[in-house]
Amino acid sequence: MTTLSAQTTRAWISLLSVSQTLLQGIEIELKERGLPKLSWYDALLEIEKAGAEGIRPYELKERLLLPQYGTSRLLDRLTKAGLITREDVAGDGRGQIIRLTSKGLETRRAIWPIYAEMLVKSVQQSLSEPELNELVRLLGKLANTKK
Repeated sequence: MTTLSAQTTRAWISLLSVSQTLLQGIEIELKERGLPKLSWYDALLEIEKAGAEGIRPYELKERLLLPQYGTSRLLDRLTKAGLITREDVAGDGRGQIIRLTSKGLETRRAIWPIYAEMLVKSVQQSLSEPELNELVRLLGKLANTKK
């Protein structure tokens, strides 16, 4: 059995804590400006990237790293808000194509400046360029860790 070091535990807790704090700050700012949650932005962006041909829900699920039920609920909310359309796929009784509406595109575009502003305030202004490069390098190492 591998021994877990105290420093590893502190690093993990710090990583989660900082991530949660930064995300909460962005969520608060979006809410104060009457905009939807960051998860909506992520979904709208991925749907926008898919272009005019749209995206299947299972593809969106993979890109967002959400469970199936989470993706389904999110799509229900986006549809109800008029931000996306869901169209049945011919020959596939359960298949759908998701496309962005003009309102969805406007909403995604309205969220981005606030999101970017919060990234500047919370990350870019807190770390120097060399520190940002080092953070990217270190997080890259964690992302490439073999399971």
